[in-house]
Amino acid sequence: MPFLIGAASSGFAAAGTRPNFTVAVADLPPTLEPARELSNVGTRVTYSIFDTLIRRDFLGAPDGGGAALKPHLATKWERVSPSELIVTLRQGVKFHNGDELTSDDVAYTFRDGRMWGEKAQIPGGRPYFGILAGVEPIDRYTVRFRTKAPDVLLEQRLASWCAWIVNKRAYEEMGFDAYSRKPVATGPYKVVSHNATDATVLEAFDDYFLARPTAARVTFKRVPELAARVAGLVAGDYDLITNIPPDQMSVVGDYPDIDVRSVVLANVHVLCFNEKDKVLSDKRIRQALTCSINRQQLVDALWQGTAVVPASHNFPEYGPMYLEGRKLPFDPDRAKALLAEAGYKGEPIVYRTRANYYTNAVEAAQILIEQWKAVGINASLQVVENDTGMRGPDAQIFNWSNSTRLPDPLGALWIAWGPGGEIQVSGFWNTADAFNKAGRALEAETDPAKRKALFGEMLDIWEDEAPATILYQPSEAYAIKKSIAWRPTTFYFMDLRPDNLSFGQV
Repeated sequence: MPFLIGAASSGFAAAGTRPNFTVAVADLPPTLEPARELSNVGTRVTYSIFDTLIRRDFLGAPDGGGAALKPHLATKWERVSPSELIVTLRQGVKFHNGDELTSDDVAYTFRDGRMWGEKAQIPGGRPYFGILAGVEPIDRYTVRFRTKAPDVLLEQRLASWCAWIVNKRAYEEMGFDAYSRKPVATGPYKVVSHNATDATVLEAFDDYFLARPTAARVTFKRVPELAARVAGLVAGDYDLITNIPPDQMSVVGDYPDIDVRSVVLANVHVLCFNEKDKVLSDKRIRQALTCSINRQQLVDALWQGTAVVPASHNFPEYGPMYLEGRKLPFDPDRAKALLAEAGYKGEPIVYRTRANYYTNAVEAAQILIEQWKAVGINASLQVVENDTGMRGPDAQIFNWSNSTRLPDPLGALWIAWGPGGEIQVSGFWNTADAFNKAGRALEAETDPAKRKALFGEMLDIWEDEAPATILYQPSEAYAIKKSIAWRPTTFYFMDLRPDNLSFGQV
């Protein structure tokens, strides 16, 4: 049956002069090409510039993490077969340059060579849309999506990461690099300027199809230091600030005109182990590193109980695909036995992290070093300035995060750790043949019971080979002026659409 839309949401519309809205962030993305900047800091900004055909209903879920889908740039979609989806576009939607959204723009966004295919311009798109066989306009407002195999997740893919629609004419005229700096899209705010070391400035796009945006201008200001972000919020320089550590939530929230709003993220912090390293090439060492981590201690010490220790790379939002009874190991005695079995003789193992990218990154690292030392691992910490220093070929252990982009194992474990994910591409995990075989079978399987069994097989392999281990699902806290109505989501998406941002008085 097709999915039909009712009337579009009218959202909020601020009367009179609209305020400017300034957000202080710890970091900004290098560019604004939405499929290229799939990082936490990237999607935070691009979410207000771009739209998807289908939209996840974050606002309709009590925890901000809804998996339900609703129409957005598309008004309806219909399954013609397990491998074919027909999408009908909303008519009259305008791009920032005045062009009307058509099926040509959609086909261009998902074309072979941009995010999928052997010569993909943005290789990071392959884990999301490598399943595509073709995207063709049927008429001006209708598009056919075809997949190489039956894909039960195509609708979710079109509502998720990497699915933001670009303007064909602007992309072709500007070229990849210029478009990446000042993209043209359909979102509620259009780009004025972007400087990754200073600020990204957006202004309201008053022809936005949902409703007139509620802020006249939005500025994402790069302020790496937490103290400076807090001081600026208190002084009135900023309206919202990001990355409030849990131990500072009550301190910041004590200001009478400031509210702290937090959410547990659909994201896990992980430690990656480089199999190419001489010491870590023995999976027993990697398993020992995993078994010696007391994750609950990390949550209690650093997150004031606001983070969650998940049941491995396995999350309740998977619904029927969730594997009951799984548990991450904490067994120091087994860790010691594995080290002895592997013949570990105290070779140094270095853990690298960036200081400011992840909340509590350094604090967690310091605790981890002590936990590893407690079982006899000669571990040390190295704080680096950027990803290049952290994930170089001589890396041993470094931190990363995996988001549950789709409410299914294919949207988390497979995207991050499959053959198209950056860990396998970089060569850090080379013993993944069995994992990849099960993952490819899961991509093509439609039977629910068989899909769940394949997921269990993949997770068993991932835990046994231990190319990484999960620490916890972090919470993310924001401090904002109390007079502003805004709600965070379980992703780093900062939704500033008129149905989620309005201004009033305390």
